[in-house]
Amino acid sequence: MGPLELFYDLVVVALVAQAAHHLAEHLTWRGIGEYSAVFVLVWIAWLNGSLHHELHGHEDVRARVTFLLQILVMVPLGAFIPGAGGAEGAAFAVAAGVLFAVLALLWLLASLRDRPEYRRSSRLYVIGTAVCAAVLIVSAVLPAAARVWTWGVLAAAYLACFAAVVLKAAPVALAALSVTHALIERFGLLIIIVLGETVTGVVSGLAAEPVDALTLTVGLIAVVVGFGAWWTYFDFAGHREPRRTPAATVQWMLTHLPLTAAVAAMGAAMVSLVEHAHDPSTAPATAWVLCGGAAVVLISTVLVSATLQAWRTRQGLYRPLSRTCAAAALACLALGAARPAPPVLALILVLIFGIPWGLAVAYRLRHEETVAQE
Repeated sequence: MGPLELFYDLVVVALVAQAAHHLAEHLTWRGIGEYSAVFVLVWIAWLNGSLHHELHGHEDVRARVTFLLQILVMVPLGAFIPGAGGAEGAAFAVAAGVLFAVLALLWLLASLRDRPEYRRSSRLYVIGTAVCAAVLIVSAVLPAAARVWTWGVLAAAYLACFAAVVLKAAPVALAALSVTHALIERFGLLIIIVLGETVTGVVSGLAAEPVDALTLTVGLIAVVVGFGAWWTYFDFAGHREPRRTPAATVQWMLTHLPLTAAVAAMGAAMVSLVEHAHDPSTAPATAWVLCGGAAVVLISTVLVSATLQAWRTRQGLYRPLSRTCAAAALACLALGAARPAPPVLALILVLIFGIPWGLAVAYRLRHEETVAQE
């Protein structure tokens, strides 16, 4: 992965940060809905740009121009994200529509150079992306609430169509779309960068309040919670190759969406957790977003792991992992419902993440020689 792709990913994460910061200030059901709709659209655009470069890009002037063109649209798009659910929703819709129109154009130009066996899949993808762009632009005239719902339904439909195209693609086209080491690195890097939002959330919470021993303790424990999300994903799923089947490819790619969104949402909730460190119980929205996000991270990690080649070759690790993470996710939801004081909630989350850590350590100690060979 070169500096060009890294620059592009950092721009995308700037948009994610805008969405997370808005969620941190609006921890309500409406705020969660707006965050989800905006995040999914941004993630789909990132997936589009990443796949386009993976399949058709090179380290040349053309690739630099295509990335620059996308970035020039993303910058105003990011500026409209904080008000996407309200006054600036129309501007966000138009900017997002323009971004998807640019992506449709890039895929169209690439399809003109495709071999005949790729053209059907390419044509369907171009049409779907162009329709998405048109719907986004038209949504600018809708009322705010209807507009956000439209984005959510549109994103779900787009992802369903993407999955259908991949699952029904000709074998030769599917081979071209297989998950490469470069793509694995891109997805892993995005997770790493988004994990920075957990640290940003803690720092923002500490900066907003006078720092005393309890506030600092909650902040530092919250950082360990973010570290737990990193450890869980990369210890079991990150930087590993999925099986080369249509179903595994789709599941591997799309499961990274809720995983990434949950990590960023956890960072947003950590702002409130630290700011209210002295409260006798954690605020309901803060507890549910933080603990629910942790549950999504655990379940998504299992779903990504289930697509890996190692899922079948290392059943002694991954089968217990799936059961352990499911139980840990339920424990996270129970913790969110209980809403203990912020330091207690953060500490218990660390302990919950520690369960799969302990599983991994125990497995490696029992199979030290086998793991070393792998």
